[in-house]
Amino acid sequence: MKSLHTIALSMLDLVSVREGSTVAEALAICLRTAQHAERLGFKRYWMAEHHNMPGIASSATAVLVGYVAGGTTTIRVGSGGVMLPNHAPLVVAEAFGTLAELYPNRIDLGLGRAPGTDQATMRALRRERTETADDFPQDVAELQRLLGPVQAGQRLVAMPGANTNVPIWLLGSSLFSAQLAAERGLPYAFASHFAPRMLLQAITLYRQNFRPSATLAKPYVTIGVPLIAAPTDEEADYLASSTYQRVLGILTGARLGLQPPTDNFMAQRHPQERAAISDFLAAAVIGGSDTVQERLSALAQATNADEFMLVCDIYDPALRLRSLDIAAAAMQPVLA
Repeated sequence: MKSLHTIALSMLDLVSVREGSTVAEALAICLRTAQHAERLGFKRYWMAEHHNMPGIASSATAVLVGYVAGGTTTIRVGSGGVMLPNHAPLVVAEAFGTLAELYPNRIDLGLGRAPGTDQATMRALRRERTETADDFPQDVAELQRLLGPVQAGQRLVAMPGANTNVPIWLLGSSLFSAQLAAERGLPYAFASHFAPRMLLQAITLYRQNFRPSATLAKPYVTIGVPLIAAPTDEEADYLASSTYQRVLGILTGARLGLQPPTDNFMAQRHPQERAAISDFLAAAVIGGSDTVQERLSALAQATNADEFMLVCDIYDPALRLRSLDIAAAAMQPVLA
C-alpha cells in the first residue's frame, strides 16, 4: 500500500461565488488560491465546468485555465473537467492547444461525459444534438488525434493543437469512464468528492483492465477529496457547515451562493437530510490537524491512490488557505 507521503496533492476549484460577494471576487480568490497551492508544492490545479448554477463561476473553463496558468509559474493547470458532450472536439483541441503553446508542459485536459448542467441548459449548449453511448469514446479518440502528431493525409488539423500532446485524463463517478480509461491507457480521476459510492469498484476495474499506452505505462489514479481542515475538530465542523448547506442545496434543487458557516447546522436537519449529506460527503476529510492526517492516511490505505485532488470550499478565503496548509503539513515530506 502507498504511504501517505508518496501521494501527490492537487486541488479542484469550483470557483464558488460567496453569498454577498461577486463573480469578479470569486475569480480573484481562485487565482490567489492557486498561487498559494503552488507555494505549498501542489502538483496541479483544476477547474470544473458547470453551467447555469448560481454560486459557481467556472463555466468558461478554458478561459479560467488560461487565467490561472498566467498567474502562476510551475503548477500544472487544467480542467476537471471539460464536459465533452457540450463541445465539438475540434473546438476543445484548439482551445487547449492554444493554452499548451502559451504555457508549455503545464496544461491538463480532463474530460467528463456528463453535461454538467440541467436539461434546458444542455439543449442551449448542444442545440438539440442527441448523444449516444458511442459518442464519448469517439470524441475522446478524435481529441487524441487532434492533439497528437499530424499524420500523412490528415485532412482535419487543429491549429493550434496538433503536436501539443496535451495530457488527456478521463473523469467519472461510475464504471464507464474507468473502463474506457483502462482500455485507452489514460490516467483516471474519480469524482469521489460528490459521488463516492462506486470509488473502490471503479478504481479496481481501472487497474485490473489497464493497457499500457504511449503516454502512460501503468495505471494512475486521482481521487476527489472534500477537505475542511482547521486547528480543531470543532472549528472544522463549524466551517464545514458552508459545504453542508451547498450539498443540501444540490440535493433539493435550492442552489445559492456559498453560504457563511452556521452553528449546529447538521443537528438541525431531519435524519434523512443528514444521511443524504453524509452519503454525498462519504470521502470527506473534516477535522483538526491530527484528524486530517488520520483520515488522509485511511484514504491512502483504502484506495492506494496516486494523487489526492482536494475540493475545499470555505466561506472565508483566508481560512481556506489555512485549510490547505494543514493538509500540506499532513502530507509532508513529499511537499517539503
